[in-house]
Amino acid sequence: MKGIVVFESKYGNTRRVAEKIVEGIKNIKNIDFDFKTPREVKPEELAEYDVILFGSPNHFGDATRGLRKFIKKLGGVNLQGKKCTFFDTYMIELNRMKAVESMRKIVEEKVSGMIVIDEGLSIKVKGLKGPLEEGWDKKSFEFGEKIASKI
Repeated sequence: MKGIVVFESKYGNTRRVAEKIVEGIKNIKNIDFDFKTPREVKPEELAEYDVILFGSPNHFGDATRGLRKFIKKLGGVNLQGKKCTFFDTYMIELNRMKAVESMRKIVEEKVSGMIVIDEGLSIKVKGLKGPLEEGWDKKSFEFGEKIASKI
């Protein structure tokens, strides 16, 4: 089994969350993961993976433009039966889960056959550059374990 995390992370906070989620998954299942930004991977390459995690910082109440555009391009790729979920980082409570919801909506509307296995995870960042909220590592690791139980 093979997985990929497609993410954007300007200050490294979203990447740290991604790494901790994958750590949690690997605690339960032996899955190799690649970490790539939308610029580093072609949409058709996702067909090679069994599990796909999408991660984005919250950008004005939405996922980043680059990630939204990338996910929209997946409509032309056969991802039948591929499992996915989403995570984001946010600064103000109003934006909690907003990027997650945005990415999930695009997948549900544009990418047929992909299976969304969880509603997602949202981790608070205390300032523009961080740090992440206290307990972010435990939440992320446990989210990874939960994902592992669904794949």
